[in-house]
Amino acid sequence: MEPEEKKPKYGDSRTFDPNFKGPIHNRSCTDVLCCLLFILALLAYFAVGLLAWSQGDPRKVIYPTDSRGQFCGQIGTPLEKKPLLFYFNIMKCASPLVLLEFQCPTTQICVEKCPERFLTLKKAILNKEHMQYFSQFCKEGVDTTMMATELLRDGMCPSVIIPSRPFTRRCLPALETKKGGVVVIGNETTFTSGDVNLNATDLLEATKKSNIVVEARQVAMRIFEDYTQSWHWILLGLVIAMVLSLLFIILLRFLAGVMVWVMIILVILVIGYGIFHCYMQYAALKGQPGSDVTIKDLGLQTDFSIYLQIQQTWLAFMIILCIVEVVILLLLIFLRKRILIAIALIKEASKAVGHVMSSLFYPVLTFALVSVVIAYWAVTAVFLSTSSEPVYKVFNTTECEYSRQTCKPETFNRTNISAQCPDAECLFAFYGGETYYHKYLILFQFYNLFLFFWCVNFVTALGQVTLAGAFASYYWAFKKPDDIPAFPIFSSLGRALRYHTGSLAFGSLILSIIQVIRVILEYLEQKLKVAENRVAKFFLTCLKCCFWCLEKCIRFLNRNAYIMIAIYGKNFCTSAKNAFFLLMRNIVRVFVLDKVTDFLLFLGKLLIVGIVGVCCFFFFSGKIKFGKEVASSLNYYWVPIVTVVFGAYIIASGFFSVYAMCVDTMLLCFLEDLERNDGSEERPYFMSKSLQKILNKKNKFMTK
Repeated sequence: MEPEEKKPKYGDSRTFDPNFKGPIHNRSCTDVLCCLLFILALLAYFAVGLLAWSQGDPRKVIYPTDSRGQFCGQIGTPLEKKPLLFYFNIMKCASPLVLLEFQCPTTQICVEKCPERFLTLKKAILNKEHMQYFSQFCKEGVDTTMMATELLRDGMCPSVIIPSRPFTRRCLPALETKKGGVVVIGNETTFTSGDVNLNATDLLEATKKSNIVVEARQVAMRIFEDYTQSWHWILLGLVIAMVLSLLFIILLRFLAGVMVWVMIILVILVIGYGIFHCYMQYAALKGQPGSDVTIKDLGLQTDFSIYLQIQQTWLAFMIILCIVEVVILLLLIFLRKRILIAIALIKEASKAVGHVMSSLFYPVLTFALVSVVIAYWAVTAVFLSTSSEPVYKVFNTTECEYSRQTCKPETFNRTNISAQCPDAECLFAFYGGETYYHKYLILFQFYNLFLFFWCVNFVTALGQVTLAGAFASYYWAFKKPDDIPAFPIFSSLGRALRYHTGSLAFGSLILSIIQVIRVILEYLEQKLKVAENRVAKFFLTCLKCCFWCLEKCIRFLNRNAYIMIAIYGKNFCTSAKNAFFLLMRNIVRVFVLDKVTDFLLFLGKLLIVGIVGVCCFFFFSGKIKFGKEVASSLNYYWVPIVTVVFGAYIIASGFFSVYAMCVDTMLLCFLEDLERNDGSEERPYFMSKSLQKILNKKNKFMTK
């Protein structure tokens, strides 16, 4: 008996097929069940959105609410001219931060402006002018002729008003600290609330937890002011980044080899200039008073320009740039031979993009679709979070058996609660509900998040399949460009939507599940920060690391599976298996070429971002005369610089993603070409002559 032949570990190599001429046109629908599941999920997503839009009210996020649940400052209501919320007794609130989410057990009304003076009700009632000013902080329809004790008994007015400032549309005490650490409010160190004498320090204790938030708000307001002053210059910087990206791609088509080496040299020079600039700044600060302070000693400062006045900051920048420079130089030395092969692939990709110019504009469609998905998710999330109903509860200062029970303001005065508890009030507590919709609201939010990931991944997968199909049509055209089909992008997009919606949904579903699990792990980590369970934190960190690696692997496999789907039209699992086996049969070549090409394309993005960033730095920091006027109007000159740099990277990534997809498609087609063909007249190579030359391959029948 003959021994059974052992099958190759990663499948058999591709065999020659005389009928194969590139992406197969006669194909059938794949992964139909996943397609139906995706359509049903989208319909349910739209239903959740409609339900949220019918129940939600975004005004709850924008406007604060008074004790009756009415919105302060809402246009078209009697409170339109009263945008601020005033608390009768701020001392009953444990912390101002709680005011953003929960109600304080005190009466709250909408006012036109916050109190600007210190005044008690007992003093105000003795002076008509003072009482007229005081009455705007009382309930509507108050009778100012009543005694102070009667007004306090009926809860019509606060016992005292103190100088306050608006914070998140709420009037909070305007506390100040004099020399010697004395806390004052309106130049007063003590005040009377009802019959109790209180120190201004007590108010400081009640509001001290908001200091960090106040400072953060000040920074946010300054950043917002910088955006209003420099938005048109930011747009100009982004347009320049887009022009540079287009110009780079056009030049790459004709001068790929030269451009790659020029790009490498320029990146090295840009980083070298950064090192030189950091050293000059470091040397200039040497010996200056206060420049030897460490970042740790300086702590968190709201004025970030302070960090640029100490030596340690520039030393840290210089060390980081030196490390980056050394790593790049070492990679170039050890991978110099592989760079030549990568240049050949980029040249081939340049030709492919040149013949399929519409591919450069496809990222605009992807960006538009992703923007629609993000907008739908964000709006639905806001409506879901604001779809609760106002809940009223009994608030009182003395003991009462009905305390914190739900109540109805319309019927509260007719119940026996007010008789048994004279000081009790039926006040707005929070937004909630007892219906099935409100009970399962968290599930709707989870579903909204899950479909957001699924839709974004589907749009990304659609773009990858479309581009892969178009570039595969170019590679498998024997006579280029004569054999390239007309409108390859539209043809590939039509095939993807008509036949492979289910496969795209399948691949994006797998990735979405992993991403949701990562979100859940992040949520659990936030919850565990309070607890000191080191074992749980360790396992959670390990899980996060594992799922991060798993997501990267799935993204890589999906990308190559989509290329095989675009070429052969098989289902997702078959395409993923064939792509994986093909890559594993050529693992060394794939790894080196793919990573070297990715590295070169990354250097291209880095060059564009570096050029734009350096220009923005000189302009917004006032280093050149043309930008001094703009720089003088900014609080933080780094705000527009960071914005333009980030935007430039996003724009460059969009254009270079087309190139990356083209190179990946060329690589898989190239590997298939090597396995299918041998250069004979019956089985000629489809690769370009430059690739044949590098690999010492040639079509024998064309050598004569």
